[in-house]
Parts: sequence; structure tokens; C-alpha cells
Amino acid sequence: MRGVYIHIPFCQQICYYCDFNKVFLKNQPVDQYIESIGKEFHYMKEAGYSFDQVETVFLGGGTPTALNVAQLDRLLTIVSQYIDVTALKEFTTEANPDDLSEDQLVVLKEKGVNRLSIGVQTFNERLLKQIGRTHSNEDVERVIAAARKIGFDNISIDLMYGLPTQTAEEWEETLDRALSLDLPHYSAYSLIVEPKTVFYNRMVKGKLPLPGEDIEAEMFAMVMDRMNKKGLNQYEISNFAKSGYPSFHNLIYWENSHYAGIGAGAHGYLGKERYANVGPLTHYIDLLEDGKLPRKEVHEVTQSESMEEEMFLGLRIIEGVSMKEFEEKFKRPIREVFGKPIEELQRQGLLQITGDHLQLTRKGIFQGNTAFQEFLLDK
Repeated sequence: MRGVYIHIPFCQQICYYCDFNKVFLKNQPVDQYIESIGKEFHYMKEAGYSFDQVETVFLGGGTPTALNVAQLDRLLTIVSQYIDVTALKEFTTEANPDDLSEDQLVVLKEKGVNRLSIGVQTFNERLLKQIGRTHSNEDVERVIAAARKIGFDNISIDLMYGLPTQTAEEWEETLDRALSLDLPHYSAYSLIVEPKTVFYNRMVKGKLPLPGEDIEAEMFAMVMDRMNKKGLNQYEISNFAKSGYPSFHNLIYWENSHYAGIGAGAHGYLGKERYANVGPLTHYIDLLEDGKLPRKEVHEVTQSESMEEEMFLGLRIIEGVSMKEFEEKFKRPIREVFGKPIEELQRQGLLQITGDHLQLTRKGIFQGNTAFQEFLLDK
């Protein structure tokens, strides 16, 4: 495995767009959960999985920084018992601007974390309230200044566009403010309204005034152009980085490589199996208490599925899919498997060949989902 994702499902507040496995922090068995993560590491190792080749670790959530300093210290101590954190290419934690203290930053730094991914979403105070966020713009600036002072230089922020009632002008103001921070990495995602969220319930009732498709496309074009002018490379559809600062952990996903998912509701891909852990905390804790890995489902990935995933994950990367590497991996030329969709997407102007790589054109980047669907073999 190349990467390890660790899920921390606790939150101080629930954002209206979020469908990840999460619970309110209050009255939850946090300490027991952290010890259970150690047990999952232990039982995975007993089952024959090796953490020796791990390049990246990612603490996600929920909100990892909802843990107090002692809990964070304990979690990171457990991680370092199974993974040589000094040898990692990247060790990221997600954080919220209003619950990341200087004491937490010190512990993170001391325990080997070298990258912060901060959930900002927007610099518009009105929109922050509308999406259920509790931080302020001042919190963002304070946290980034504190992180830099402690020695973090690899900092990313997440931004969202296509939010309810958001205008193109408001998005431009958010981009201006974000870029003024001069960070090495930015992620910019369009809002996707997922089931079981506050926004989904509002949408069903006709009470979610989303921007039209044209405005959303304008917002996407704006972020691509502004990032480019600032010298940030669009290395993936929604991600922009200075040279040397991509999210190495996320590249493992897009390169269709192997990673472990640890924690309640976490997903992993090891060998030929994709798996999902049980979501409810007590169920997760109880299974590990009984000496069992907390798997909810395990799916054996077929050759066809793996080839499909290679395409629609790999085409998210702007560099695209290497035809040579595809053939080395699957022992079949890419055109033998996907000749028709490749020709059709080239004809539509969505796909191009540059050297050894198949990649989306600018038009294709805007219509990514249309392109990805063409690579489903069992349509």
C-alpha cells in the first residue's frame, strides 16, 4: 500500500452540504475510538498487511482537529507505532479554522504532520452562515499565520462554488482573498447536493436557490484562469498547486493505487479488494473489541472494473493516462480496450493525445462526467 487514510468522524458542527460519516463530538466515546484505531492497525498487521512502504498518511473527517490536544497526541502516537512517519513523503491533517489552536499545531508538528488542509469554503460571511459554517475570515487568517509561525509551509485550503444564492462576483471576491494568502495549494469544488444532507432536504422542498449551470461554468472558468495567472498549476480538475506541492495522498487515489482506510466508515483499496468499514461508532468499536476487522463490505475488483477506474480516475489528472503504463499494468493496449470511446471523445473535442498520454482538453475538463461515462465497459 502507498497511502493510509484515517477517519476521525467527530465534528463541532454539521455543515449543510456534508454527507461524510460524522457525529457531534459531545458525549461521544472519543478516547475509546482512538484506541480502536490502534486495534485496527494491529489486526491489519496480523492479517498480513505491511505498512512499510507507506508514502502518505491523511487524517480526514469529520474534523480531526475537533480532538483535544491530549487526544490528538495519543492518535498520532498510535500512528507512529505502525508507520515510520519520519520517512513519509506527506502527512496531512484536515482542520477547521475555528478549532485549530496553537497547542494543537505544536503537537501536529512534533508528531510528524507536515501538511494542513483547511476547510474554508468561502470568504463571504453571509454564505458561510448559509452553509452551516461557524468560522470567520479572521479565524482563517489567524490559523494560517500561526501555522506558518510554527513551521508549516505546506498549507492547502478548500473552496466551494455553486453555493445557494452565490454570485460570480462573490466567487471572484473569495478567489481574490484566497490568493492573497499566497498558499502553495488550493482545492476548488463545485457543490454537489448529496442525499441525507440539510441541503438535499431543502432542495427536495424547492427551497435551495442554486446558481444556474452557466453561472457555475463561469465560476469554474474563473478559478482556472485566476490560479493560472498566479502561477498555480492545475494538476487535477479541482486542484491547483505551486511546483512541488500537489496533494501526494490524493494522487494515490487518482493513480488507482493501493491505500488502507482506517476508522469508522473509511474506505480502502488493497490487493484486488475495495472495502468499506462499518459507519456507526459503537459497531466499529465492538467489532475490534471482539478481535475482528470492522469491514462492512468487501468487493473484489474485476479486470474490467479496474480498467474503467484507471480511466475515469486517471483522466481527472490533467497530465492524463499513460498509454504505456496502462498496457504494462493490464497486458492489453489501451486502444484494444477503449478504442471506440477514445475516437468518439476525440471527435467531440473532449479528449486529446499528447505524447504517450490521453488527456482531457479544456472543453473536456468542463464536461468531465460526459467523458468518464464513455469508459464504462458494461454500458
